[in-house]
Amino acid sequence: MAINENGRMTTSARPDPGNATEFIEVSTATETRDAAVALARMAVESRLAAGAQITGPAISAFWHLGEFGTGEEWRLVLRTRFDLFDDLRAELTKNHPWQKPEIIATPILAGSTEFLEWIRVSTRDADS
Repeated sequence: MAINENGRMTTSARPDPGNATEFIEVSTATETRDAAVALARMAVESRLAAGAQITGPAISAFWHLGEFGTGEEWRLVLRTRFDLFDDLRAELTKNHPWQKPEIIATPILAGSTEFLEWIRVSTRDADS
């Protein structure tokens, strides 16, 4: 716990408003569990992401090639820094089984100090 600038106790770290997108979650989906695991391994071993979670199977509904469809997918969520997004997106696109995969980044606006520091030290420098 810490005391914030308003004198209130807090258990979470809030990024500087000028740097509110330092940390992000990047998500994608694959048709198989094995494909999601392979992408997670690639991202974490290359230190483009600190960690990954895979959930599924989930049922998706979508439009594809002008037709409505449904399918079973596995969702992959990666924790990383915003300055690594372009490199991570490029590697996910290169290694993804789909030609035009969904790759979405969502800012982590707040989190525990320890968790955010873990992301910072577990990922590579952006210049690497």
